[in-house]
Amino acid sequence: MTLRIAFMGSPDIAVGVLKALMEAGHEIACVYSQPPRPAGRGQKLTPTPVHAFAEAHGLDVRTPKSLKKAPEQEAFAALDLDAAVVVAYGLILPQAILDAPRLGCLNMHASILPRWRGAAPIQRAIMAGDSETGVDAMLMDAGLDTGPVLASLRTPIGFDDTAGSVHDRLAVLAAELAPRALAGLADGSLTPNVQPEEGITYAHKLGPGDQKVDFSKPAREVDCQIRGLSPFPGAWCWWAPPGGGEPMRLKLLGCRRSGQETSAPPGTVLDDNLLIACGDGGAVRLLRLQKPGGRPLAAEDFLRGQPVPHATVMS
Repeated sequence: MTLRIAFMGSPDIAVGVLKALMEAGHEIACVYSQPPRPAGRGQKLTPTPVHAFAEAHGLDVRTPKSLKKAPEQEAFAALDLDAAVVVAYGLILPQAILDAPRLGCLNMHASILPRWRGAAPIQRAIMAGDSETGVDAMLMDAGLDTGPVLASLRTPIGFDDTAGSVHDRLAVLAAELAPRALAGLADGSLTPNVQPEEGITYAHKLGPGDQKVDFSKPAREVDCQIRGLSPFPGAWCWWAPPGGGEPMRLKLLGCRRSGQETSAPPGTVLDDNLLIACGDGGAVRLLRLQKPGGRPLAAEDFLRGQPVPHATVMS
């Protein structure tokens, strides 16, 4: 069944869904995405990944800063849509937008609702130590990710997963699920299920306070924080080279919990290969780091240029 749809999305995770909907034969009446923003050293205005993909495929693209005003809502209604598919768009959809498509607005959300409603579900799931996550196809209502769920796909979160690796798997799952959920919505074969009242959590937007590593916390929490913030925005700590060198802010992009127990103070470097003491007597081994102004490096490459001796302290 061919449907006339609008696609509303901005980041990389949304591109695969748009491509899958095109390959399924749906008519893409318009693509909505966040406005281009300055990026890079030259601060050149750069379109979102969805915007760039849509333009490259000859699709009409709109980039309003808001959908709250009547002219934008009237322009959306004039598209005469069967449905809209939304993936990490980044703008709140007013009720007039939600009501315009015949079948409503279908949101592909990167968690198993009602856990991790909100802005940063992938990162928050890893930071909390969740053992699995997934993608939900949800019919949107006026609340924050509160609508009924049509279908889900799940994936485990492994001990070595980062936000980047989970993001990439969820992008594949979202592209698989979206055409199936849209078809089920259109032919009535999928029934929307109201979300349970139990188990609601919120994936609040990440801020600077989430990034600073506190090695006095248990090794499990430190490990989850570092992996959950990798590759972006990245967890970080201070380290002062021996001999009075200037403290440097190290971005920590990969780690693994160690089974080693220690009585050393939290933050103490326990060997010459970046094993760091944590507050519960456990430890984490740093696997990937980045110095200010440098590029991300595997631990062995980092240590060739910047030894981090045993018994120094990270804080």
